[in-house]
Amino acid sequence: MHRRGVGAGAIAKKKLAEAKYKERGTVLAEDQIAQMSKQLETFKSNLEEFASKHKQEIRKNSQFRVQFQEMCATIGVDPLASGKGFWSEMLGVGDFYYELGVQIIEVCLALKHRNGGLITLNELHQRVLKGRGKYAQDVSQDDLVRAIKKLKVMGNGFGMIPIGGSYLVQSVPAELNMDHTVVLQLAEKKGYVTVSEIRDGLKWETERACHVLAHLLKEGLAWMDTQAAGEGQYWLPALFSELASRDVTPEEANQMTP
Repeated sequence: MHRRGVGAGAIAKKKLAEAKYKERGTVLAEDQIAQMSKQLETFKSNLEEFASKHKQEIRKNSQFRVQFQEMCATIGVDPLASGKGFWSEMLGVGDFYYELGVQIIEVCLALKHRNGGLITLNELHQRVLKGRGKYAQDVSQDDLVRAIKKLKVMGNGFGMIPIGGSYLVQSVPAELNMDHTVVLQLAEKKGYVTVSEIRDGLKWETERACHVLAHLLKEGLAWMDTQAAGEGQYWLPALFSELASRDVTPEEANQMTP
C-alpha cells in the first residue's frame, strides 16, 4: 500500500497555526517588557523621591551611602556615571567622589617612594581619614573602592589586587599579571616571600618564581633582604603597615608558615 502524502492544505494550515502562535508570543513578550519598563520607571521615581528626602544622610553617612548605591545598582542607575544630571545635582556625589579621588592620588604619590606604588586598602583608608580631619564627611572603604574604579579611566595606573579578604591598591602603571598577584597574596601573612616558598607553595619551577620576583624588584614593589639567614627574602613594603597593625615583629614573621 502507498502511504498517503500530506496535502498542501494541511501544510498551509500548519504554517498558519505556527504564525499565530508566534504572533501571540510576540504580543505577550511586548506586554511583559512594557510592564517591566513601567515597574522600573516607578522604582526609579521612588528612588529619586527617596534620594531627595534623604540626601543629607546619603552625603554624611557612609553606611547609608553604601545601601543607597546598592539600591541604585538593582535598576542599573550609576550616580557616579556623570558629573552632571539629576543624581549629581541632587546628591553632590559626583563632586564627593572627585574630591576623594584627588585625595587618594595625593596619598599614593606621597608614599610611592616607600612602597613602590602599592598600598593596602586599610592603610589608604586610615591616611585619607587622617588627611580629611575629624569634622569632614565620613568616608568608608566602599567609598574608596568606588572612587578608585573611577580613577581607572586615567589608564592602567590605578587598580586593585585582591589579597587576604581585602585589596592592595596599585597606583603605578606597572604591568602585573596573575603570577605577580598570587605571589603578592602568598606574601600577605608575613610581609615577605622567598623563592623556595613560591616553588613549594605554588608548585612552580624556580625560573618562574625568579622571573616574577625580578619584575617586582625592577618596579620597586619589592625589596630584597640579602642578609637573611638561608636564602634571600623579598619584602613587600606595601604590607609593612599591615604587619605593624597586627604587632608582628620580623622575628615572628620568620617563624610563620607561608
